[in-house]
Amino acid sequence: MKVDSSHPSLESLPAAYACRIQNQSMISVSGDERRSYLQGQLTCDVNSLTETSLLVGAHCDAKGKVFSAFRLFEHAEQIMMLMSPESASASLQQLKKFAVFANAELQFADVQAVALAGDNIDEILSPLLPSLPDSEHPVSRYQALTIIKFDGHKSGYIIVGNDDELSTFVQGLNIPVYDNAIWTLLDVINGFPTLSNAAIEEYVPQMLNLQAINGISFTKGCYMGQETVARMKYLGKNKRAMFSLQGKTEHLVESSALLEKQLGDNWRRGGNMTNLYQADDGSLYVQAVLANDTDLNDIFRIKDLADTVLTQMPLPYDLDDK
Repeated sequence: MKVDSSHPSLESLPAAYACRIQNQSMISVSGDERRSYLQGQLTCDVNSLTETSLLVGAHCDAKGKVFSAFRLFEHAEQIMMLMSPESASASLQQLKKFAVFANAELQFADVQAVALAGDNIDEILSPLLPSLPDSEHPVSRYQALTIIKFDGHKSGYIIVGNDDELSTFVQGLNIPVYDNAIWTLLDVINGFPTLSNAAIEEYVPQMLNLQAINGISFTKGCYMGQETVARMKYLGKNKRAMFSLQGKTEHLVESSALLEKQLGDNWRRGGNMTNLYQADDGSLYVQAVLANDTDLNDIFRIKDLADTVLTQMPLPYDLDDK
């Protein structure tokens, strides 16, 4: 499949497009005890997973700090966890340590994923599929492919399968195919946490808005880090949250750059980026963990880049605890 390597701004994306999700990795979990094992490790209620459901969750260390935030679903009689490669490496290493005591096998999945999005994507897909997954049943099957609906300001579908089947299906749509950077843009716009190496084991799930996207079950019972996560909810100790920011600069921005917040005529450290997309025209779309009382009118910039003004983008969900 021919891939367009340009990085358009959000406003210049076409009405329907695909993007490779090669900046994400998948962990596959198989074995008779895969559900019960993951239930004791993850923040989401794995026991509620069905063939047509999609779960969001986090994998934490014993202190409640997040190794990974992921989308979890079934594919080819396995449970799949889709997340950033850095998070996948960290989570796989930790999950394997305890899997030796359960009939559960974890490994990197040998499948690929492509996202389909744009205002006209439903119109293009509907004639080709028996039915489209929806918000109530966000996962469906077509031949050997798994089709997953994702919601947000820019909704769409994730198609999972082997490379040949996936390429054949996408080529038949006759729409532009972008590289994986566009998936970063979609995650930023939709407020879905994606962690780089620097962010792993730095934040509890509520600092990444997992409670706002149904990524934490407070009724499922014990799991790794559960005590800290519960304390954050019931004692109100969380002081940070994840936000989406946008701006523009003529400079190339590194994902490790720090953010500064404007206070009068001065600038002070404002927070840390977790994800970044920079378009070819210099447009910036930043995901960052900031103080949870950040105001809509607060101004941020990339440290040492005076020309960069970053303002808040609306999130597609309410940050209040659930």
